[in-house]
Amino acid sequence: MIKIAPSILAADPLRIADDVDRIPNADYIHIDVMDGRFVPNLTFGPSVVRALRKHCNSFLDTHLMVESPERFIPDFAEAGSDGITVHVEPTHHINRLLQMIRELGCKPGVSINPGTPVVAVREILDMVSMVLVMTVNPGYGGQTLIRSTLQKVRELADLRSSLGLSFEIQVDGGVTIENVHEYAAAGADVIVAGTAVFGSDDPAAAVERLRTLASRARQR
Repeated sequence: MIKIAPSILAADPLRIADDVDRIPNADYIHIDVMDGRFVPNLTFGPSVVRALRKHCNSFLDTHLMVESPERFIPDFAEAGSDGITVHVEPTHHINRLLQMIRELGCKPGVSINPGTPVVAVREILDMVSMVLVMTVNPGYGGQTLIRSTLQKVRELADLRSSLGLSFEIQVDGGVTIENVHEYAAAGADVIVAGTAVFGSDDPAAAVERLRTLASRARQR
């Protein structure tokens, strides 16, 4: 089943709760946390997750794009994240971080940037609930899909099958109504969409349209 995870990075910053209320059919709420160091932008802290946790029962999918993620994981877990994804690039001891996330009661995920090969996470695939493939360079919304990244989605799907694992494959970046079928056809299970959802006049209808198009592509 294809899941759609609207990113609040594209929501109205003064009306995040209202925008979340407009997508009751979303599978996950994706929260991009940026520190202005690992990526050139600043976004949300644990207080936003804590407020959303009080406001809704949705799965809060927290994506840490930060240096020294071990400093942030406990606070975001305590705030109410259901899943926490960390990047492999700034992390020296990724096994330790994934174990920390799970021990704090969250589903652990690992992310790779467009320039990072799948082999970088090959040895820890049995520890994660999700692998997030960045299909744009992280930092800002509204970018265009880097098509070469779809090959990494295919590679992960093949590895998952050959190893008998069950992690979800998530993609983030450049998703539109016109190209969402490409992500699903490559093997993505969870599709992060920001502008494609919150830039629509009817975000809930956009979520449903993305899910339908992606599901059709997967069935072919």
